[in-house]
Amino acid sequence: MNKRNNNVFKNIFPYLILCCVITAVLMFLNYGGNITHELSTGELMNYINKEKVTELVITPKSSESIYYVTGKLKDYKDNESFEAKVIEQEISEITDYATTHKLKTYKNESDPGSSKILYIIVNVLPLAILVILSYVLFNKMASGNKNSMDFGRSRAKLSEDGGNVKFDSVAGLDEEKQEVAELIDFLKNPKKFQKLGARIPKGVLLVGPPGTGKTLLAKAVAGEANVPFFYISGSDFVELFVGVGASRVRDMFKEAKRCAPCLIFIDEIDAVGRQRGSGIGGGHDEREQTLNQLLTEMDGFGANEGIIIIAATNRPDVLDPALLRPGRFDRQVTVSLPDSKAREEILKVHAKNKIFDKNINLKNVAQRTPGYSGADLENLLNEAALLAVRRNKNAIGMPEIDEATDRVLMGPAKTSRVITPAEKRLVAIHEAGHAVLGIKLENAQEVHKITIIPRGMAGGYTMMLPKEEKIAIMTKNELLAHITGLLGGRASEELFLGEITTGASDDFKKATNVARSMVTEYGMSDLGPMQYEQQSGENVFLGRDYNKSKNYSDQVALEIDQASRKIIEECYEKAKKVLKENEDLVNLLADALITNETLTKEQIESLVLYGKICDTEECPSTSEPTLLKLREMAKAKKIKGYTKMTKEELLEALKDEIE
Repeated sequence: MNKRNNNVFKNIFPYLILCCVITAVLMFLNYGGNITHELSTGELMNYINKEKVTELVITPKSSESIYYVTGKLKDYKDNESFEAKVIEQEISEITDYATTHKLKTYKNESDPGSSKILYIIVNVLPLAILVILSYVLFNKMASGNKNSMDFGRSRAKLSEDGGNVKFDSVAGLDEEKQEVAELIDFLKNPKKFQKLGARIPKGVLLVGPPGTGKTLLAKAVAGEANVPFFYISGSDFVELFVGVGASRVRDMFKEAKRCAPCLIFIDEIDAVGRQRGSGIGGGHDEREQTLNQLLTEMDGFGANEGIIIIAATNRPDVLDPALLRPGRFDRQVTVSLPDSKAREEILKVHAKNKIFDKNINLKNVAQRTPGYSGADLENLLNEAALLAVRRNKNAIGMPEIDEATDRVLMGPAKTSRVITPAEKRLVAIHEAGHAVLGIKLENAQEVHKITIIPRGMAGGYTMMLPKEEKIAIMTKNELLAHITGLLGGRASEELFLGEITTGASDDFKKATNVARSMVTEYGMSDLGPMQYEQQSGENVFLGRDYNKSKNYSDQVALEIDQASRKIIEECYEKAKKVLKENEDLVNLLADALITNETLTKEQIESLVLYGKICDTEECPSTSEPTLLKLREMAKAKKIKGYTKMTKEELLEALKDEIE
């Protein structure tokens, strides 16, 4: 009991000292600059008789049976005052003198000791409040310091039941779920594997682009297995102080052993698992110590039975080889971008809590979103829902999904921006050039949308999607058609406006990168099937540009530049040739863009087939030649003024040809 009292006194003592210091400071601030002169009763009466007293305050003190008389004299400065103690028998004389001489300032205050409550409020309560606040403040500071000094404890968070996420919540990852299903079976029934002498993988590394569902898959494994689930980020191991990361790794595995069988999920493991001794200036001692401890815990002398580690990263190239060997991360599961079928399944999962119009077809939405990750698709539907709410609609319609797609790709539309007619015409001609090449080139992508509404940094854009979704393999002709389509905007400006602008800068950047890759990486040039540039695996921390290995001479570098330029020039000439042959279609699309600002796939097809935007009921039959076809025939026959002729006039002029 005495020990406890001593501890309490030790805890409170610093606060008492602090309160005393604060009280002294406050008293100094209030009274430290003032000068008080002590006067006797006789001296006070003499000053009153001489009319030197200007202010007078009488305060009774019942506890001392005297009166305190304070005030100022004529000769005093602003910070000077007097104080005198007067007995009760003499106080009447002072009051008479004060009344007779009619002092300007005269107060006769009440005795503060007459009210105990008032005395406590004035004198005791402020100090009590100060003590309480100091205690609370320092108590929080002490607890914070305690936590801040607890560096070596693991930052891993524990979920006892593995979470509520199941495999049903993970769509579009059928093969990936099969790869990790064995882990679940092992955690539920380990004897089945031990009977045949099988060793379950100690670690599974999930690799793939951001937003593809790596973390979600790990949560689903924990939820299906229904075992304790530790999750931590790789950056949580890294600290300023040496040895902290290794201590946290040890503590995490110590806690995991108590809860075995269990799962440990390390997100963004590249933050702590990078190659040792790489980069300029050697390695990072603290990070390498943490990695060494992680390697030891995963496959060292100690046994970690029943502990399975799942890690995720989108940079497997920077990981240390010792981390990837069998016995540590035995299995790598690539979580790639979803295909059309997988995207449809993902959209169905994210559409469960949303209300859609009856005409919404998620399959069509999935086909229009190649290259989208699961996170992109979730964001797409969320943006569509926000737009529907903004427009006061009761359900999400196709216009909202179209707008959301544009917002995800290019940013919000700048509808308030004032565009001059000349600028609108320029952008329309530019985008029509891209579209016509997409329509006419055999290996080009399919045109789905054209708009001249500014979005982001672009004045307009043409949405082109692959005709058939394939694995990441493209032919030479497809790459050349892609480059030609990118150069279509500049070629259209040069041909039909007689002027070139800065609007094609991003197109040039993309076209140049594709052309150079064809020469240096894909072996699709006159230089032969050789790879002249590749990412080096030795120095992974030098950056993408510095990390490229150069295994060719300066002469070959010149030939690479010439080959890349040749590809660009040939594609540009082909773009101009195709656009010249389809001048009428370029002008038709440009005029329609100026009028409508945005053209959908159906409207584009209507313009190509019938020469105008029309419904199916009012369009002519496909057997009748279109306006574009008639103009092409008139151009071949060299009929003068055919561009200004109506469709009926062209039919009459080409009567013999049609028949």
